[in-house]
Amino acid sequence: MSYESTAKKRDNVQTRGIYQSSPLGTGLFVGLRSADPLLQYAILSRNLGAPLLQRLGTSALAPGPPLITGLTFLDRLSLSPYRLILLLMSVGSAVKQQYWVLRISNEAIFPSGAIGVSIFNSVVNSLNSALFICAATSASNNGEHFPQTPLLVGSTLYVVGILTETVSEIQRRAFKRKPENKGKVCDEGLWALARHVNYAGYTLWRSGYALAAGGWIWGAVVAGGFTYDFLVRAIPVLDHYCQERYAEQWTQFKEKVPYKYLPYIY
Repeated sequence: MSYESTAKKRDNVQTRGIYQSSPLGTGLFVGLRSADPLLQYAILSRNLGAPLLQRLGTSALAPGPPLITGLTFLDRLSLSPYRLILLLMSVGSAVKQQYWVLRISNEAIFPSGAIGVSIFNSVVNSLNSALFICAATSASNNGEHFPQTPLLVGSTLYVVGILTETVSEIQRRAFKRKPENKGKVCDEGLWALARHVNYAGYTLWRSGYALAAGGWIWGAVVAGGFTYDFLVRAIPVLDHYCQERYAEQWTQFKEKVPYKYLPYIY
């Protein structure tokens, strides 16, 4: 059975293999992703959603003293150091994805896809922010002084993950731009460690963001959810597509790089 008739129905990237300009979809994506940090700032700075927390029988976390850096653009945010780091995580995720659309990917992004992906990211980020401001679930409310362990571990996972995803995609882009590599599978750099190493990077930074905001349980839920989706749906779908596109090359690549997802693990 072909990818078009079977696996494509389960593929979240419906424009896979479609290389054309899509200014409307691109503009929508960049605009909507730019709006997400503003939403997260509203939640983190104003405890947006606090009345709902009260109805649920819990309360919002006290804002904490704002960070004073001497840098006007940061000090005007009036956020505690912890909340500022979470806001920067939302900014980092938006910038990374915008860079991917504008500078790395050659595939089209249709308006429906731009809206869907943007809403998904804003919902997940908002859950992180909401769990942080909730006194019962906040990762900062664990009895430790700043910087708390969930923030340290979560920030480390976030940085490692977002660098892994970004660097791997830049490496693949550079490989594909060389004329002698036209129609070839990228097996250099981080791609020599795992066939879908960018998915592992995405899971790491998503899990780190969740851990830093909502604690260990929420971080584990997010890590498990994305890992399950990648291993059960996304990787098999992409494997089907690549097997059709690259044929024997893809078979050889799988033999050369046995790990699907996490280098030296799986």
